[in-house]
Amino acid sequence: MKLKYINIFSIIVAMCLASSCGLNYEPVSDYSDITEGIDDTEPDASEDASIVYKNRADAESALTALYEDIRGNQNFLQLDYLLIGDVHSDNAYAGTTGSEVVDPATNDLNSTTLCVNRDWEYLFDQAARCTRFIVGVEKVADGSLSDSEVKSMKAQAEIFRALIWFRAARMWGNIPLVTTIPPDITSENIAEAYESYFPKQNTEAEAYEAILNDLLDAYQYAPAGNGDKTRFSKDVATALLAKVYAEKPVRDYNKVIKYVDELTANGYALNPEYGMLFDVDMTESSTGYVATPLYQNTAESILEIHYPVGSGNWASWMYGHCLEDMSYGFTWAKWITPSRDLTAAFDELNDTKRKEQTVIYQECDWSNYYPSNDYAFMYKVRSGYSVIYFLRYDDLLLLKAEGLLANNDLTGAAAIIDQIRTRAGVRTLTASEKGNKETLFSLYVNERRLELACEGERWYDLCRLDLVQEAMMAAQRTDPGRLPLVNPYTENSYLLPIPQDVLDTNPNVVQNPGY
Repeated sequence: MKLKYINIFSIIVAMCLASSCGLNYEPVSDYSDITEGIDDTEPDASEDASIVYKNRADAESALTALYEDIRGNQNFLQLDYLLIGDVHSDNAYAGTTGSEVVDPATNDLNSTTLCVNRDWEYLFDQAARCTRFIVGVEKVADGSLSDSEVKSMKAQAEIFRALIWFRAARMWGNIPLVTTIPPDITSENIAEAYESYFPKQNTEAEAYEAILNDLLDAYQYAPAGNGDKTRFSKDVATALLAKVYAEKPVRDYNKVIKYVDELTANGYALNPEYGMLFDVDMTESSTGYVATPLYQNTAESILEIHYPVGSGNWASWMYGHCLEDMSYGFTWAKWITPSRDLTAAFDELNDTKRKEQTVIYQECDWSNYYPSNDYAFMYKVRSGYSVIYFLRYDDLLLLKAEGLLANNDLTGAAAIIDQIRTRAGVRTLTASEKGNKETLFSLYVNERRLELACEGERWYDLCRLDLVQEAMMAAQRTDPGRLPLVNPYTENSYLLPIPQDVLDTNPNVVQNPGY
């Protein structure tokens, strides 16, 4: 018997580790049937075909593989997330000339754009892997896991699946949700099995309800993080609940406030200095320097990825100089080039601290958007060992301010904005700014922009707050560095096109309007 799970595209190679799970471990590249819980032996009459994992070791290895998936897939989880979130917004230029970066910058996204295609493939492959674990861990063959262990392990995979579905729903709206392991197709069950392999799209509202179901279950049973911010802990579920409840399909600002307050009560707080999030230690070695993070697992971080020396990620080469080897990969133009519109927003507030952590000007051999002797680069991922953040308290605290604003608590919202500004070293709000809701809302949106610049959030903020047309057309008018638009921004611009390969292979999926 070989147990299978949905895989319309390529199977992501599983990675297996013997130690406990987290986002700071070294990946093992070999595919493992143990990791996948696969048993190729022929079943006897008494064998239960629903068994995925034979024993505790199989289940633990599979959970470890899920943790390695979030750490190992840098295309979507780091690079493309910033590409859509910042280049498709007013925060950044394409950087290079390839269609995968120019299409978002010029609003020319289509069903064949490379980044859109690979993101769909990754997200739904990964969601299927999470589903397989969630279903399989409930019935480990030898009964070696206690009920509490099953619930804890399942909750961690539910958090990961919720994160994946959340990002997919933000990108495409109506998405297919698979919550069962598709059976092997036989002549007897082909009609029933068909929809499992070629699922219909759920509505956007259904997608968000499924995300909330996963998170609310995980909220009950996920383990405590105990200071390790690489774990899918209860605090991660709490933070994701706050983010999800700020989205239009399920918006409930009282719940946003509730869950952020829980994080505060659990000890989350702003770091004393904004730079603690991104600063690295330049330690000299026999071959140059090792640029390791000065801080990990800080009070501000909720979910992050570590890259220990000896592993590393390649994201830093994509954005600018890799500090541990300044010459490495610096012969070609970089992605996600900070825009003049963004740097002007920093300068208008005299916001030097956050600007210096976000943008660095250096000399290079190209002049696509700036003079080659004073070229702007994204600076938040500056080393192959930089911490990559998925959830931070500053993001959540600002969402609480948004909720307070919606509830007409201008004083409470202004206090949070001032808290963020004070840490950044910029002036606090004036009395007139605090007293006008429309003005305060505009300042709030700008505060999120500066605090989270070049971290992939800007586009989704504009969509969530119905500001896409206003912000993007303003940038087109005032930012001389932007490429000309291929298509104007409309109400159809809020969702991305569904890849052509998906439409060709799954007749139950329908393209989003406008594409």
